Amino acid sequence: MAAKKTQPIEEQESAEPLEGLGEDNNMDVLSAIDELADRALEIERLKEDLELSTDQLKRQAAEFQNYRRRTEQEKAQSVSLGKSIVIQRLLDVTDDFHRSLDATAQAEGENEGALSPAYQSLKSGVELVYQKLMDELTKLNVEPIESVGKPFNEDEHEALMQQPAGEGEEEGMVVSEIQRGYRMGDKVLRHARVIVTT
Repeated sequence: MAAKKTQPIEEQESAEPLEGLGEDNNMDVLSAIDELADRALEIERLKEDLELSTDQLKRQAAEFQNYRRRTEQEKAQSVSLGKSIVIQRLLDVTDDFHRSLDATAQAEGENEGALSPAYQSLKSGVELVYQKLMDELTKLNVEPIESVGKPFNEDEHEALMQQPAGEGEEEGMVVSEIQRGYRMGDKVLRHARVIVTT
């Protein structure tokens, strides 16, 4: 038996109805082929839509991550700013305590230790409160800037006065501190006000 020679689909459409099939069956085959082609186009369109939606979701997820990171940074900066504002106001209180303790030392020097027990009790109370305040500031990572005997550093010091360097003194050294400076971590909260040699 000889094999039948098949024609491509395009040629079959224009050809006589397939042998053994009626014209209705031939139309069913052609409509099924058209339907498959339409479905293939629909699948391609859906794939493109899926890729576009996936890309949009990835972009939105990245934007959300950036937004969350930015808001966390802003929140941390706000907390740090608020903390530094409060601490800066407390630094004036530490100055008052420091002056009070300096005055007690001066009074003791003038009276050669002949001061009343009430005075000694008051002095001890002031020292205790001052120490508690300094301990709390230390817990907040606040520390005084060491100035006297150090080279002048404009990042930490503010020169209020200058005086000529004496014998054995170098120029540009801090010889006296008028107001103590403080830093919190790497950030200077208040520059030390100092006298510098020239």
